[in-house]
Amino acid sequence: MTIRRLPEALVNQIAAGEVIERPASAVKELVENAIDAGASRIEIAIEGGGARRIVVSDDGTGMSADELRLAIERHATSKLPQDDLTDIRSLGFRGEALPSIGAVSRLTLTSRKPGASEAWSLAVEGGRLGALAPASLPQGTRIEVADLFFATPARLKFLKSEQTEQAQIADTVKRLAMARPEIGFSFKAEQRKLLDLMPERGEGRTPRLARLSALLGTEFGENACAIDATREETKLYGFAGLPTLNRGTAQFQFLFVNSRPVRDRLLQGAIRAAYQDFLARDRHPMVALFLEIPAALVDVNVHPAKAEVRFRDSGFVRGLIVGALRHALAEAGHRASTSVAGAAMGAFRPQVLPMRPRRPEAFATLPGFAEATRMAEAVPVTDAEAEAEPEAQSYPLGLARAQIHGTYIVGETEDGFVLVDQHAAHERLVYERMKAALASGGVMRQILLIPEVVPLGLEAARQILARQSELEALGLLIEGFGPDAVLVRETPALLGACDAGALLRDLTDDIAEIGQTLSLADRLEAVCSTMACHGSVRAGRRLSITEMNALLREMEATPYSGQCNHGRPTYVALKKSDIETLFGRR
Repeated sequence: MTIRRLPEALVNQIAAGEVIERPASAVKELVENAIDAGASRIEIAIEGGGARRIVVSDDGTGMSADELRLAIERHATSKLPQDDLTDIRSLGFRGEALPSIGAVSRLTLTSRKPGASEAWSLAVEGGRLGALAPASLPQGTRIEVADLFFATPARLKFLKSEQTEQAQIADTVKRLAMARPEIGFSFKAEQRKLLDLMPERGEGRTPRLARLSALLGTEFGENACAIDATREETKLYGFAGLPTLNRGTAQFQFLFVNSRPVRDRLLQGAIRAAYQDFLARDRHPMVALFLEIPAALVDVNVHPAKAEVRFRDSGFVRGLIVGALRHALAEAGHRASTSVAGAAMGAFRPQVLPMRPRRPEAFATLPGFAEATRMAEAVPVTDAEAEAEPEAQSYPLGLARAQIHGTYIVGETEDGFVLVDQHAAHERLVYERMKAALASGGVMRQILLIPEVVPLGLEAARQILARQSELEALGLLIEGFGPDAVLVRETPALLGACDAGALLRDLTDDIAEIGQTLSLADRLEAVCSTMACHGSVRAGRRLSITEMNALLREMEATPYSGQCNHGRPTYVALKKSDIETLFGRR
């Protein structure tokens, strides 16, 4: 066979297969071009999930007639003035998008530069170039893509439903809009306006938070911690949701590198590591993070779609993200998501109880009367305690007033009340104490009067004994006892009197799941979490008012205490206005 040069049209179709995977890819390329052109407003309209028609209009710098001809040639671009791939400052730079789209669709470009007497239009159909023609258009560019993939019918077979493709386009537009709050965006599908964002104005974090709230909902804006960290020439900023504001998938994690939306495993892994102390393994935080890094330290020329990047020092970037997130979450202290209170309000259902006249003494026979009486007597407030109490407004979590079902603490605050899950709250407190003790040189141990033999089975005993030195650093001293059992000699003093057998069995399950996938430090923290669960105040234990107040005060002073180690809230706060709403007073 003879080697030959492929026809230009076929070369463009091959390139289009890499650059334009689906309608959302075409929209991404066109909107990025509009952003690079300095647009202050970008309008996107689609039909048929983008396969039938895409129109992107902007008020940017526009193109002259000569530039229009160059724009549809492969690798023709205005974005690399110095021909330096190590200094890319724009979203586009490869010069492939327009020729790739034109190779597989019916493409029409219309553009007008500032001060030009008229606009110019150019059509491309399946790679065949039409003639330039004068047109009518205000300053900027309008690009219409009709019948996408008509020239490559095989690609059409791989498209999903119109609704799915539309959702992909909407997600693409939202990500680009997040990165540029100073630009207005409009998105229509089938003549219905689905998005209409005005340019955000203001100083500092305000415009970005306003844009994120508009796209992710006010719930995110109300429950996000500001991120602002700088190391050397690299800056990380944005917003991270409180751990109690979490989702079942990672699709609400938005990552940007030099204003470019990316999907990067390194960045996602850093987020997962930062939140691992606060969320169950099947829950994911909501974050929007923006990394500004010198162009020479990141390679964006990894894939034609430009959604992947490579960092020169990935460890540096990961450390910056993990450190900044954990610092912000620590600053949040005991703060929990307002969505927790919203869910609590939604759980209340007004009920009408049948009312019948009764003699006063008959109330003692009502269901629950005796139990309520015992509950009130279980945690009495003495006159001395009442006199010694400061005002409720002195503390964010208020003052303890009662304990319900031996599990929940009721605290009165200045403008409402809190309901605290004593086990979940104490679990977080014990965990943070263990981590602090571990960081300061080791966890103090207590010797068991009678060592406890725990049968585990051959494999489980082997796995946990392989972690013997790690567990010793955490205050748990064990040794082998035959081939399938373990002898527990000492336990962490922080845990008090705990069930050593149950603790060891839970640790065995965790160690089997964790394996070697985490670093030593991360493995130790995961084990700490399990130990803390066994050392915390159990549900059902009666507490005195003094004990309850001590727990509330320690929560206020402990970072991350708004959620337990599994991401569940440790307390629910309702304001007086919420209570009045429940009773129809508002």
